[in-house]
Amino acid sequence: MLSRRAVIKGLLLTGIGSATGTAAYGVAYARHQIGVTLASLPVSGLPPALEGLRIGLLTDVHHSAMVPASDVTRAVELVMAERPDIVVLGGDYVSFGDRAYVEPVAELLAQLQAPHGVFAILGNHDDERTVTEALTKRGVTVLNDTRTRLGVRGESLELAGVRFWTRKPDAIARALRGAAGTTLLLAHDPRRLTEAAALKVPAVLSGHTHGGQVVLPILDTATRRRFPVLQGLGAKNDTSIFVSRGVGTVYVPVRINCPPEVAILTLTRPRRLSRHDGLPRAIRLTEPA
Repeated sequence: MLSRRAVIKGLLLTGIGSATGTAAYGVAYARHQIGVTLASLPVSGLPPALEGLRIGLLTDVHHSAMVPASDVTRAVELVMAERPDIVVLGGDYVSFGDRAYVEPVAELLAQLQAPHGVFAILGNHDDERTVTEALTKRGVTVLNDTRTRLGVRGESLELAGVRFWTRKPDAIARALRGAAGTTLLLAHDPRRLTEAAALKVPAVLSGHTHGGQVVLPILDTATRRRFPVLQGLGAKNDTSIFVSRGVGTVYVPVRINCPPEVAILTLTRPRRLSRHDGLPRAIRLTEPA
């Protein structure tokens, strides 16, 4: 079976998208049109005091020759304009571990601030040592298979973060050990929803998928089979998840039917949520700067 990466490249090289102008639009404009997605995230057992807490999620920046500093700056500005209580960075700050962009992207992200802190996990494109060091020295708390406890509105809120390569249930359980109160799992890969549900974690924040990046019928079905949720809201048992489409691109500088986003998630008590709900409460598109 062809990989999704090969199919995307093949479509562009053979001109299938450009024949209708779709690919050209995706390269020149759509990939820079970052929107703000507003969604309510159901959290099982959420204390009344934490209802309405807002988390800014910014992920998959992929700062590189394909993703300019202006896109990263715009994403940061959009998050800050929403004034979230907490900011979460979901990994993949550069592409293919390119160290030339590690310090620059960390500096761009250093403008993020929130009353209860800025927290980060790493993605599969991130070098653990250099990215952790660059973010940490700029005041970001990086959660590499560990957790931290926040005191928020008189309640405890636990943020546990796992590396992309941390997949075994016992390893994830170790990162959660000792958690008391409401716990959110930060996992770059949404496939960790399976382990989170087994461990009865109330909610997961993820990225990694780019929402598909190039969403066409020939690609969409195959991609959806790989992930429990490709973008937006979903759930497994009593564990909810939000998967962000992210900011940047990788492999090819194009987005089709899949605009980049930052997300503002409002914690709420659960309602009935389909496994493939996928729909945010609202999307606010913005013009590129």
